[in-house]
Amino acid sequence: MVPHRRRPIISVLSGAALVATLVAAPPAAARDTLPFRNPDLPVDARVEDLLGRLTLDEKVSLLHQYQPAIPRLGIKRFKTGTEALHGLAWSTDINSTPPGAVRTATATVFPQSVGLGATWNPSLMRRVGSAVGDEARGFNKENSDLWGLQLWAPVVNLLRDPRWGRNEEGYSEDALLTGMLATAYGKGISGDDPRYLKAAPVLKHYLANNNEIRRDTTSSSLRPRVKKEYDEVPFKLPISADAATGIMTAYNLINGRPATAHPDARDVVRSWTDRTLFNVTDAHGPNNLVNSQGYYGTLAEADAATLKAGVDSFTTDDTNSGITIAAVKEALSKGLLAESDVDTAVRHILSIRVRLGEFDPDGGPYAKITKAVVDSPEHRRLARQAATEQLVLLKNQNRTLPLDAKRDRKVAVVGPLSDTLYTDWYSGALPYRVTPLDGIRQRLASTGGSVAGTEAVDRIALKDPATGRYVTGGADADGDLLRLADTTSAATSQFDVFDWGQGVLTLRSAANGKTVGRFVRPDGSWTDNLANDQAQPSGWFVQQMFTLEPDGDGVLLRYAGYEKAFDWAEPAKTYLKAGADGTLVLATKEEATTFTREVVRSGVDDAVTAAKGADAAIVVVGSMPFINGREDHDRTTMALAEGQSALIKAVRKANPNTVVVVENSYPTTLTWEQKHIPAILWSSHAGAETGNALAAVLFGDAGPSGRLPQTWYRSESDLPDILDYDIIKSDRTYQYFKGTPLYPFGHGLSYGTFRYGRPDVRLRAGQVTVTVPVTNIGKVAADEVVQLYTHQRTSRVKQPLKKLRDFEKVRIAPGRTSTVTLGFRVSDLAHWDVTRNRWTVEKADHDIMVGASSADIRRRATLAVPGETVPARDLTRPTRAVDFDDHRGAEIVDESKPSGDALAAGAGGWVAFTGADFGPRGVRGLRVRAAKESAGATTAQVRLGSPTGRLAGTVTIPPTGDRYTYRDLTAAVTGVSGRQDVYLVFGGDVRLSTFSFTR
Repeated sequence: MVPHRRRPIISVLSGAALVATLVAAPPAAARDTLPFRNPDLPVDARVEDLLGRLTLDEKVSLLHQYQPAIPRLGIKRFKTGTEALHGLAWSTDINSTPPGAVRTATATVFPQSVGLGATWNPSLMRRVGSAVGDEARGFNKENSDLWGLQLWAPVVNLLRDPRWGRNEEGYSEDALLTGMLATAYGKGISGDDPRYLKAAPVLKHYLANNNEIRRDTTSSSLRPRVKKEYDEVPFKLPISADAATGIMTAYNLINGRPATAHPDARDVVRSWTDRTLFNVTDAHGPNNLVNSQGYYGTLAEADAATLKAGVDSFTTDDTNSGITIAAVKEALSKGLLAESDVDTAVRHILSIRVRLGEFDPDGGPYAKITKAVVDSPEHRRLARQAATEQLVLLKNQNRTLPLDAKRDRKVAVVGPLSDTLYTDWYSGALPYRVTPLDGIRQRLASTGGSVAGTEAVDRIALKDPATGRYVTGGADADGDLLRLADTTSAATSQFDVFDWGQGVLTLRSAANGKTVGRFVRPDGSWTDNLANDQAQPSGWFVQQMFTLEPDGDGVLLRYAGYEKAFDWAEPAKTYLKAGADGTLVLATKEEATTFTREVVRSGVDDAVTAAKGADAAIVVVGSMPFINGREDHDRTTMALAEGQSALIKAVRKANPNTVVVVENSYPTTLTWEQKHIPAILWSSHAGAETGNALAAVLFGDAGPSGRLPQTWYRSESDLPDILDYDIIKSDRTYQYFKGTPLYPFGHGLSYGTFRYGRPDVRLRAGQVTVTVPVTNIGKVAADEVVQLYTHQRTSRVKQPLKKLRDFEKVRIAPGRTSTVTLGFRVSDLAHWDVTRNRWTVEKADHDIMVGASSADIRRRATLAVPGETVPARDLTRPTRAVDFDDHRGAEIVDESKPSGDALAAGAGGWVAFTGADFGPRGVRGLRVRAAKESAGATTAQVRLGSPTGRLAGTVTIPPTGDRYTYRDLTAAVTGVSGRQDVYLVFGGDVRLSTFSFTR
């Protein structure tokens, strides 16, 4: 096929270059001199040259995640999407058998993102990002087919609900903090070269993606203020700072329209930068458009809509690009797409590939980085610093911490997480491990201290009373199928029970230290057997979870793997029975074997024994990242596992000098612990250096400097439904929450004591500068995170109780004062004015608040901000129904499939438009543009003052036959004059696009 020829649009391309678009592949030497390989040319010129050389088939082939090689031009295969959330993690291998196997990188694992968020340290984040970018280059150098340089990180979805299963992946509930940390991480990954990219970070997941339950079919209803002031911000900040090279679209719908084909990718996201962005879908997102979402009838329609919406690459069907290619070609043949649409997407793809140096003769400035950088001494030091800085001291009664290594010479370290480190779905493999017990033992060894350690878990044996035989595993490292074998309780028939809450537990073989799970054949297929052959609970379908259900005097062993979770059909065979040969096999409850549970050793008793007489007892509890909430599974409780709570209480009773370390990925309702435990530390799952970092903080070699990046609530009852995205209406996050949290946003104690001086607030040329002296009046050098918040006292709309504007982490020596300068632009005080669809800064007084957390405000000042007074609403102009001021029983939906928002409401639902001025003469009529899909007419009432206020008119809305078919309807109104709050109250299911009053 003759390559597609393009009219040259840049003068630098010569006629000879255009001749090169002939199909015959030029000799290798000639290929090296083609303009797209010339690093002296502008990026756009190189892209246009290469684009002009590609055939339509070749261009279409580049739209899938796995872009094939084009040998005639000397172009290699390119793969999008290497996971790099908190270190280089994993990728999928097109060269595996079968293709698409997950390959995990053994690389530097930094703390989980929520832990990195707790550092409140953008400069550290930039260094972490740079290390990740270096290691990505090192792996790419070794195998570019597997380790692509487009990195799918960071996740910038806001942690507005701590029950979100993916809480571990985000930085903060605050948009500014998230945006600043993401910008730093992205800058580090991208590198410092003004033209080239070390690697290409992609922000996940656009937009309002904060629930796992029905995540591909639920719609996040975002009123304009929430969308503009909150959810867009952490995407906008890094993109506008050139710290990200694109977005990944989310699984959910945004205002009724699937994010996969949402026009924001084209119209909003690309407006934030002059740089070219390369946007991608999430895995299988394109297929959802025609399957679970049923939004389009065919994949050709869906793929056409996705491309037209501004998404450039399809992550779908694993390594099989043929399905996407066929769908795009069908869309082209049916006129759903033009070749120019394909060109636009390919242009974006090639731009990033050029900036990665792929087409440079020498590979560009970052091509010399090799795998020698991976797990380097420098990266180990950085990992330790990050693990240390993310530790948050939640409570420290009577200065329990730091411990004194010379005085506290005998220490008990107990708990289910005391001697293990867990990775998560987006972790790489740990190159080495320093557990909490390891770190504390090494620290005390230097002073001659001693450590008693126990994981404080029950060791049990399960016996079949009918045969007298025990459930038995293999003794070697490879384990074996579980079967009834031992006639006496031995190591092979003993299992350590780890309690993860709500009855879910894991079993670890005492014989080989391996976790019990469903046996998987070498080809990856599941069996109905169990084996003690697995390192830790892991995998997309977690197959190592069990419950022990009481059954008379014994127990049933129930298999509770995640592939049998709420969103899968519940199979009948979820219990274990002993087969004829004694091998355990999945069966129905009626067939299940009843076992006698024998406790070989009590974990609580072991812990109490270790704690008694110790100078200090350290209890390490927390979560298992593959079990206690993760991708595809929200949490249903914020409590610790019941067995872990019981352990803490027993140790506290045995030793008053108890320190609790909570190692998990989310806020936890530690109400009893906060009341009764002297000192509490929080850590994320922080990587290989966890133990060293923890020991350093416990013994005062480093001070705790982490601060909570999200609110810790006292109870689930403090939270609305997880699907409620209107943080303004539902009083979500520290900005609007009116209750008293367990620990507030920004909270974290220090070993220092800080006194804040009077802040100096100045406003010059649109910039507010707040200078505050902070003095360490304590006895040790310590870090303080000085936080600046504001509150607008008067406004046309509901304003946050407080909102973070700036922060700085400072280290201050004892007795010294540091002058901290913080600031923001006056324009940062703007809110989205729904009356005019633009940003506005109102004339108002603002409280300036400086302190150690959102609840620990040390100093206040007042700033008079010049601005405007938002004029009264003019509802005689066409008004979008979604531009309401308040609502109930209404949500925002798609006005049409390609674009636009409308309001959907049911019987009794209403929306309010406050402060409308109809003048002394008033109005006489109402015009609405409405759609009603269901049969039967309904109404929209105009009421004044409240949803039950005076009825001013009623418009009847007949069925229109389709949710996207709108009719213009009118009705008379009476008594509508002067200044009024207008409520539209709906009598049944209806969609409203716009309305206006007529005179």
